Amino acid sequence: MRVQLLRWGAALVVFATGVLGSGGGTPVAVPAAETAPRCSAGGVRAVWISTVENIDWPSRPGLPVAEQQREYRTLLDDAERLGLNTVMVQVRPTADALWPSTHEPWSHWLTGTQGQDPGYDPLEFLVEETHERGMQFHAWFNPFRVSKQADPGQLVPEHPARQHPDWVFGYGGQLYYDPGVPEVREFVADVVLDAVERYDVDAVHFDDYFYPYPADGAPIPDEETFAAHGSGDVGDWRRGNVNRFVQDVSERLNALDRDVALGISPFGIWRNRSADPSGSDTSGLQSYDATYADSATWVREEWVDHIVPQVYWEIGHPTADYAALVPWWADLVSGTDVELYIGQAAYKTGTTPAWDDAELTEHLTFNEEHRDVDGDVYFSARSLTSNATAAMRRVAQEHYGCRP
Repeated sequence: MRVQLLRWGAALVVFATGVLGSGGGTPVAVPAAETAPRCSAGGVRAVWISTVENIDWPSRPGLPVAEQQREYRTLLDDAERLGLNTVMVQVRPTADALWPSTHEPWSHWLTGTQGQDPGYDPLEFLVEETHERGMQFHAWFNPFRVSKQADPGQLVPEHPARQHPDWVFGYGGQLYYDPGVPEVREFVADVVLDAVERYDVDAVHFDDYFYPYPADGAPIPDEETFAAHGSGDVGDWRRGNVNRFVQDVSERLNALDRDVALGISPFGIWRNRSADPSGSDTSGLQSYDATYADSATWVREEWVDHIVPQVYWEIGHPTADYAALVPWWADLVSGTDVELYIGQAAYKTGTTPAWDDAELTEHLTFNEEHRDVDGDVYFSARSLTSNATAAMRRVAQEHYGCRP
Protein backbone atom coordinates (compact mmCIF):
# COMPACT_ATOMS: atom_id res chain seq x y z
CA MET A 1 0.00 0.00 0.00
CA ARG A 2 1.32 3.48 -0.96
CA VAL A 3 0.48 6.22 1.54
CA GLN A 4 0.66 9.84 0.40
CA LEU A 5 0.89 12.58 3.02
CA LEU A 6 -0.28 16.08 2.14
CA ARG A 7 0.13 18.89 4.66
CA TRP A 8 -2.40 21.72 4.74
CA GLY A 9 -1.98 24.14 7.58
CA ALA A 10 -1.87 22.21 10.81
CA ALA A 11 -3.83 19.30 9.39
CA LEU A 12 -2.16 16.15 8.14
CA VAL A 13 -4.29 14.61 5.39
CA VAL A 14 -3.75 10.95 4.54
CA PHE A 15 -4.60 9.22 1.28
CA ALA A 16 -4.06 5.49 0.84
CA THR A 17 -4.05 3.60 -2.44
CA GLY A 18 -3.96 -0.19 -2.83
CA VAL A 19 -2.41 -1.77 -5.91
CA LEU A 20 -4.45 -4.45 -7.74
CA GLY A 21 -3.52 -6.62 -10.68
CA SER A 22 -1.98 -4.62 -13.53
CA GLY A 23 -1.81 -1.37 -11.61
CA GLY A 24 -5.47 -0.60 -10.93
CA GLY A 25 -6.09 1.05 -7.60
CA THR A 26 -8.93 1.15 -5.13
CA PRO A 27 -9.36 3.21 -2.01
CA VAL A 28 -8.38 1.50 1.21
CA ALA A 29 -10.26 2.39 4.39
CA VAL A 30 -8.12 4.11 6.98
CA PRO A 31 -9.26 4.30 10.62
CA ALA A 32 -10.78 7.65 11.56
CA ALA A 33 -8.09 8.28 14.16
CA GLU A 34 -5.49 8.28 11.39
CA THR A 35 -7.33 10.75 9.15
CA ALA A 36 -8.59 13.26 11.71
CA PRO A 37 -6.66 16.57 11.64
CA ARG A 38 -4.83 17.40 14.82
CA CYS A 39 -6.45 20.87 14.89
CA SER A 40 -9.71 22.12 13.47
CA ALA A 41 -9.78 24.67 10.66
CA GLY A 42 -11.35 28.09 10.59
CA GLY A 43 -10.47 31.73 11.08
CA VAL A 44 -7.15 33.55 11.04
CA ARG A 45 -4.84 32.33 13.78
CA ALA A 46 -1.58 34.21 13.51
CA VAL A 47 1.61 35.03 15.35
CA TRP A 48 3.98 37.96 15.03
CA ILE A 49 7.62 37.01 14.53
CA SER A 50 9.80 39.99 15.48
CA THR A 51 13.29 40.44 14.10
CA VAL A 52 14.08 43.82 15.67
CA GLU A 53 16.46 43.36 18.60
CA ASN A 54 16.28 39.62 17.80
CA ILE A 55 13.12 39.32 19.88
CA ASP A 56 11.98 36.16 18.09
CA TRP A 57 14.16 35.39 15.09
CA PRO A 58 17.03 34.92 14.64
CA SER A 59 17.86 34.50 18.31
CA ARG A 60 21.04 36.55 17.88
CA PRO A 61 22.95 38.21 15.04
CA GLY A 62 25.64 36.27 13.23
CA LEU A 63 24.21 32.77 13.46
CA PRO A 64 25.24 30.40 10.64
CA VAL A 65 22.69 30.11 7.86
CA ALA A 66 21.76 26.55 8.81
CA GLU A 67 21.10 27.61 12.40
CA GLN A 68 18.96 30.59 11.34
CA GLN A 69 16.89 28.30 9.16
CA ARG A 70 16.59 25.64 11.87
CA GLU A 71 15.31 28.26 14.33
CA TYR A 72 12.66 29.45 11.89
CA ARG A 73 11.46 25.92 11.20
CA THR A 74 11.14 25.42 14.95
CA LEU A 75 8.97 28.53 15.23
CA LEU A 76 6.73 27.16 12.48
CA ASP A 77 6.59 23.78 14.24
CA ASP A 78 5.43 25.52 17.41
CA ALA A 79 2.81 27.54 15.52
CA GLU A 80 1.44 24.47 13.74
CA ARG A 81 1.25 22.50 16.97
CA LEU A 82 -0.97 25.23 18.43
CA GLY A 83 -3.26 25.32 15.39
CA LEU A 84 -1.99 28.63 13.96
CA ASN A 85 -2.17 29.15 10.21
CA THR A 86 -0.51 32.52 9.56
CA VAL A 87 2.80 34.20 10.42
CA MET A 88 3.49 37.93 10.31
CA VAL A 89 7.26 38.17 9.95
CA GLN A 90 9.12 41.45 10.39
CA VAL A 91 11.13 41.76 7.18
CA ARG A 92 12.01 45.48 7.53
CA PRO A 93 12.55 46.24 11.22
CA THR A 94 14.60 49.47 11.06
CA ALA A 95 14.80 50.81 7.49
CA ASP A 96 16.84 47.76 6.60
CA ALA A 97 16.01 44.54 4.82
CA LEU A 98 15.81 40.78 5.17
CA TRP A 99 16.13 40.47 1.39
CA PRO A 100 18.58 41.90 -1.18
CA SER A 101 16.72 45.19 -1.35
CA THR A 102 17.46 47.64 -4.13
CA HIS A 103 16.72 50.50 -1.71
CA GLU A 104 18.05 49.74 1.78
CA PRO A 105 20.93 47.79 3.35
CA TRP A 106 20.89 44.30 4.76
CA SER A 107 19.64 44.24 8.36
CA HIS A 108 22.25 44.06 11.07
CA TRP A 109 19.86 41.91 13.10
CA LEU A 110 20.91 39.10 10.73
CA THR A 111 24.70 39.36 10.77
CA GLY A 112 25.52 41.96 13.40
CA THR A 113 26.79 44.36 10.71
CA GLN A 114 24.46 46.56 8.70
CA GLY A 115 24.86 45.97 4.99
CA GLN A 116 26.58 42.59 5.35
CA ASP A 117 25.18 39.88 3.06
CA PRO A 118 23.97 36.97 5.25
CA GLY A 119 24.93 34.45 2.56
CA TYR A 120 21.42 33.56 1.40
CA ASP A 121 18.08 35.19 0.69
CA PRO A 122 16.21 35.05 4.03
CA LEU A 123 12.88 36.33 2.67
CA GLU A 124 12.86 33.73 -0.10
CA PHE A 125 13.52 31.02 2.48
CA LEU A 126 10.93 32.36 4.94
CA VAL A 127 8.17 32.52 2.34
CA GLU A 128 8.89 29.12 0.82
CA GLU A 129 9.22 27.37 4.18
CA THR A 130 5.97 28.90 5.39
CA HIS A 131 4.03 28.02 2.26
CA GLU A 132 5.29 24.44 2.37
CA ARG A 133 3.33 24.14 5.63
CA GLY A 134 0.19 25.50 3.95
CA MET A 135 0.46 28.63 6.10
CA GLN A 136 0.07 32.24 5.03
CA PHE A 137 3.04 34.61 5.06
CA HIS A 138 2.43 38.28 5.87
CA ALA A 139 5.47 40.50 5.29
CA TRP A 140 5.64 42.94 8.21
CA PHE A 141 7.22 46.34 7.55
CA ASN A 142 7.94 49.06 10.10
CA PRO A 143 7.20 52.09 7.91
CA PHE A 144 9.13 55.07 9.28
CA ARG A 145 11.55 53.94 12.00
CA VAL A 146 15.12 54.19 10.72
CA SER A 147 17.19 53.14 13.73
CA LYS A 148 16.90 52.32 17.41
CA GLN A 149 19.53 55.02 18.02
CA ALA A 150 19.48 58.63 16.86
CA ASP A 151 22.89 59.17 15.20
CA PRO A 152 22.77 58.94 11.38
CA GLY A 153 26.55 58.56 11.41
CA GLN A 154 26.17 55.03 12.78
CA LEU A 155 24.37 53.93 9.61
CA VAL A 156 26.26 52.62 6.58
CA PRO A 157 27.37 55.50 4.32
CA GLU A 158 25.05 54.46 1.49
CA HIS A 159 21.97 54.40 3.72
CA PRO A 160 19.17 56.64 2.35
CA ALA A 161 18.95 58.38 5.72
CA ARG A 162 22.54 59.56 5.27
CA GLN A 163 22.12 60.33 1.60
CA HIS A 164 19.05 62.46 2.40
CA PRO A 165 19.54 64.04 5.84
CA ASP A 166 16.46 66.21 5.24
CA TRP A 167 14.35 63.03 5.26
CA VAL A 168 14.97 62.18 8.93
CA PHE A 169 14.65 63.49 12.44
CA GLY A 170 15.80 62.21 15.81
CA TYR A 171 13.24 61.74 18.55
CA GLY A 172 13.23 59.90 21.86
CA GLY A 173 16.71 58.50 21.26
CA GLN A 174 15.76 56.98 17.90
CA LEU A 175 15.89 58.01 14.25
CA TYR A 176 12.81 58.30 12.03
CA TYR A 177 11.92 59.05 8.45
CA ASP A 178 9.71 62.15 8.37
CA PRO A 179 6.25 61.17 7.03
CA GLY A 180 5.63 64.80 6.11
CA VAL A 181 8.22 64.67 3.31
CA PRO A 182 6.45 63.50 0.12
CA GLU A 183 9.62 61.82 -1.17
CA VAL A 184 9.81 59.78 2.06
CA ARG A 185 6.30 58.43 1.67
CA GLU A 186 6.98 57.49 -1.95
CA PHE A 187 10.31 55.91 -1.04
CA VAL A 188 8.86 53.73 1.73
CA ALA A 189 6.06 52.60 -0.59
CA ASP A 190 8.73 51.72 -3.18
CA VAL A 191 10.55 49.62 -0.58
CA VAL A 192 7.37 47.70 0.18
CA LEU A 193 6.50 47.13 -3.47
CA ASP A 194 10.05 45.94 -4.20
CA ALA A 195 9.55 43.04 -1.79
CA VAL A 196 5.96 42.34 -2.86
CA GLU A 197 6.79 42.20 -6.56
CA ARG A 198 9.73 39.85 -6.04
CA TYR A 199 8.34 37.43 -3.44
CA ASP A 200 5.13 35.44 -3.11
CA VAL A 201 3.92 37.12 0.08
CA ASP A 202 0.23 36.85 0.91
CA ALA A 203 -0.08 40.23 2.60
CA VAL A 204 1.71 43.42 3.55
CA HIS A 205 1.53 44.28 7.23
CA PHE A 206 2.34 47.55 9.01
CA ASP A 207 2.68 47.85 12.76
CA ASP A 208 1.69 50.80 14.95
CA TYR A 209 4.75 53.02 14.41
CA PHE A 210 3.83 55.90 12.10
CA TYR A 211 4.73 59.12 13.86
CA PRO A 212 6.69 58.20 17.01
CA TYR A 213 4.97 57.68 20.33
CA PRO A 214 5.25 60.75 22.61
CA ALA A 215 8.51 60.90 24.53
CA ASP A 216 8.36 62.85 27.79
CA GLY A 217 6.23 65.56 26.22
CA ALA A 218 8.92 66.53 23.70
CA PRO A 219 7.56 68.02 20.46
CA ILE A 220 8.15 66.21 17.17
CA PRO A 221 10.88 68.20 15.35
CA ASP A 222 9.08 68.62 12.02
CA GLU A 223 8.57 72.38 12.05
CA GLU A 224 10.56 72.92 8.84
CA THR A 225 8.69 70.14 7.07
CA PHE A 226 5.36 71.63 8.12
CA ALA A 227 6.46 75.05 6.90
CA ALA A 228 7.43 73.59 3.53
CA HIS A 229 4.56 71.16 2.98
CA GLY A 230 1.80 71.84 5.49
CA SER A 231 -0.96 74.23 6.40
CA GLY A 232 -3.78 74.50 8.92
CA ASP A 233 -3.68 72.33 12.04
CA VAL A 234 -0.43 70.39 12.42
CA GLY A 235 -2.23 67.33 13.84
CA ASP A 236 -4.58 67.14 10.87
CA TRP A 237 -1.61 67.58 8.54
CA ARG A 238 0.28 64.71 10.18
CA ARG A 239 -2.76 62.43 10.01
CA GLY A 240 -3.15 63.41 6.37
CA ASN A 241 0.45 62.39 5.69
CA VAL A 242 -0.13 58.95 7.18
CA ASN A 243 -3.44 58.59 5.36
CA ARG A 244 -1.85 59.48 2.02
CA PHE A 245 0.83 56.85 2.61
CA VAL A 246 -1.70 54.14 3.51
CA GLN A 247 -3.92 54.99 0.56
CA ASP A 248 -0.96 54.99 -1.84
CA VAL A 249 0.25 51.57 -0.72
CA SER A 250 -3.31 50.25 -0.91
CA GLU A 251 -3.77 51.50 -4.47
CA ARG A 252 -0.41 50.15 -5.60
CA LEU A 253 -1.16 46.72 -4.16
CA ASN A 254 -4.60 46.69 -5.79
CA ALA A 255 -2.96 47.44 -9.14
CA LEU A 256 -0.88 44.25 -9.03
CA ASP A 257 -1.84 41.26 -11.16
CA ARG A 258 -2.23 39.08 -8.04
CA ASP A 259 -4.00 39.47 -4.72
CA VAL A 260 -1.86 40.86 -1.92
CA ALA A 261 -3.78 42.01 1.16
CA LEU A 262 -2.93 45.05 3.26
CA GLY A 263 -3.22 44.91 7.03
CA ILE A 264 -2.30 47.37 9.78
CA SER A 265 -1.98 46.85 13.51
CA PRO A 266 -2.70 50.15 15.28
CA PHE A 267 -2.57 50.84 18.99
CA GLY A 268 -5.76 49.45 20.51
CA ILE A 269 -7.45 52.78 21.25
CA TRP A 270 -8.40 55.04 18.35
CA ARG A 271 -10.04 57.78 20.43
CA ASN A 272 -11.72 57.87 23.82
CA ARG A 273 -15.41 58.72 23.98
CA SER A 274 -14.58 61.73 26.15
CA ALA A 275 -12.69 63.23 23.20
CA ASP A 276 -14.95 62.00 20.40
CA PRO A 277 -18.54 60.69 20.73
CA SER A 278 -17.70 57.94 18.23
CA GLY A 279 -14.74 56.76 20.32
CA SER A 280 -14.52 53.83 22.72
CA ASP A 281 -15.48 53.75 26.40
CA THR A 282 -11.83 54.01 27.45
CA SER A 283 -9.51 56.62 28.92
CA GLY A 284 -6.05 55.71 27.62
CA LEU A 285 -3.61 57.05 25.06
CA GLN A 286 -5.31 57.78 21.72
CA SER A 287 -3.48 56.73 18.56
CA TYR A 288 -5.41 59.37 16.56
CA ASP A 289 -3.70 62.09 18.60
CA ALA A 290 -0.49 60.41 19.78
CA THR A 291 0.85 58.71 16.63
CA TYR A 292 -1.49 60.42 14.14
CA ALA A 293 -2.93 57.08 13.07
CA ASP A 294 -6.53 57.56 11.92
CA SER A 295 -7.35 53.88 11.76
CA ALA A 296 -11.10 54.53 11.65
CA THR A 297 -10.65 56.29 8.31
CA TRP A 298 -8.55 53.42 6.93
CA VAL A 299 -11.42 51.05 7.73
CA ARG A 300 -14.25 53.29 6.51
CA GLU A 301 -12.43 54.01 3.23
CA GLU A 302 -11.50 50.30 2.96
CA TRP A 303 -7.88 51.13 2.25
CA VAL A 304 -7.00 48.08 4.38
CA ASP A 305 -8.16 44.52 3.89
CA HIS A 306 -7.85 43.71 7.57
CA ILE A 307 -7.22 45.68 10.76
CA VAL A 308 -5.41 44.18 13.77
CA PRO A 309 -5.85 46.49 16.78
CA GLN A 310 -3.46 45.75 19.60
CA VAL A 311 -6.01 45.15 22.34
CA TYR A 312 -3.29 44.41 24.87
CA TRP A 313 -5.38 44.73 28.04
CA GLU A 314 -7.29 42.28 30.16
CA ILE A 315 -11.04 41.98 30.56
CA GLY A 316 -12.01 44.51 33.19
CA HIS A 317 -8.98 46.80 32.82
CA PRO A 318 -10.02 50.16 34.32
CA THR A 319 -8.53 52.31 31.53
CA ALA A 320 -8.82 50.08 28.48
CA ASP A 321 -11.21 47.21 29.06
CA TYR A 322 -10.87 44.39 26.53
CA ALA A 323 -14.62 43.88 26.84
CA ALA A 324 -15.21 47.50 25.77
CA LEU A 325 -12.68 47.65 22.96
CA VAL A 326 -13.46 44.49 21.00
CA PRO A 327 -17.14 45.47 20.49
CA TRP A 328 -16.03 48.95 19.43
CA TRP A 329 -13.71 47.58 16.75
CA ALA A 330 -16.35 45.05 15.68
CA ASP A 331 -18.84 47.89 15.20
CA LEU A 332 -16.26 49.84 13.20
CA VAL A 333 -15.71 47.08 10.62
CA SER A 334 -19.38 46.07 10.47
CA GLY A 335 -20.82 46.74 7.03
CA THR A 336 -17.38 47.07 5.41
CA ASP A 337 -15.22 44.55 3.57
CA VAL A 338 -12.49 44.93 6.20
CA GLU A 339 -11.77 41.90 8.36
CA LEU A 340 -11.01 42.27 12.06
CA TYR A 341 -8.29 40.28 13.80
CA ILE A 342 -7.59 41.03 17.46
CA GLY A 343 -4.00 41.56 18.57
CA GLN A 344 -3.44 39.45 21.69
CA ALA A 345 -0.76 40.20 24.30
CA ALA A 346 0.62 36.72 24.88
CA TYR A 347 3.79 38.40 26.18
CA LYS A 348 1.86 39.70 29.22
CA THR A 349 0.87 36.25 30.45
CA GLY A 350 2.22 35.73 33.95
CA THR A 351 3.31 39.33 34.43
CA THR A 352 0.42 40.32 36.72
CA PRO A 353 -2.32 38.44 38.60
CA ALA A 354 -4.83 39.58 35.95
CA TRP A 355 -2.78 37.87 33.25
CA ASP A 356 -3.10 34.32 34.46
CA ASP A 357 -3.22 31.26 32.19
CA ALA A 358 -6.96 31.70 31.62
CA GLU A 359 -6.93 35.28 30.32
CA LEU A 360 -6.23 34.53 26.65
CA THR A 361 -8.80 31.77 26.36
CA GLU A 362 -11.35 34.05 28.02
CA HIS A 363 -10.59 36.65 25.33
CA LEU A 364 -11.39 34.17 22.58
CA THR A 365 -14.58 33.09 24.34
CA PHE A 366 -15.60 36.75 24.48
CA ASN A 367 -14.75 37.17 20.77
CA GLU A 368 -17.16 34.39 19.87
CA GLU A 369 -20.01 36.69 20.87
CA HIS A 370 -19.00 39.15 18.13
CA ARG A 371 -19.37 37.74 14.64
CA ASP A 372 -17.28 40.50 13.06
CA VAL A 373 -14.14 39.19 14.79
CA ASP A 374 -12.41 37.05 12.17
CA GLY A 375 -9.31 35.93 14.03
CA ASP A 376 -6.50 36.62 16.49
CA VAL A 377 -2.80 37.47 16.27
CA TYR A 378 -0.43 36.72 19.16
CA PHE A 379 2.58 38.78 20.19
CA SER A 380 4.99 37.27 19.94
CA ALA A 381 6.44 33.92 18.83
CA ARG A 382 8.84 33.32 21.72
CA SER A 383 6.07 33.88 24.26
CA LEU A 384 4.12 30.94 22.86
CA THR A 385 6.71 28.51 24.21
CA SER A 386 7.90 30.44 27.26
CA ASN A 387 5.73 32.52 29.60
CA ALA A 388 2.50 31.79 27.66
CA THR A 389 3.03 28.05 27.19
CA ALA A 390 0.19 26.93 29.46
CA ALA A 391 -2.11 29.75 28.33
CA MET A 392 -1.64 28.90 24.66
CA ARG A 393 -2.18 25.21 25.35
CA ARG A 394 -5.58 26.12 26.74
CA VAL A 395 -6.33 28.31 23.70
CA ALA A 396 -5.34 25.51 21.34
CA GLN A 397 -7.40 22.90 23.16
CA GLU A 398 -10.49 24.97 23.95
CA HIS A 399 -10.77 27.02 20.75
CA TYR A 400 -8.74 25.37 18.00
CA GLY A 401 -9.53 21.73 18.71
CA CYS A 402 -5.85 20.86 19.05
CA ARG A 403 -4.00 18.26 21.05
CA PRO A 404 -0.67 20.08 21.53
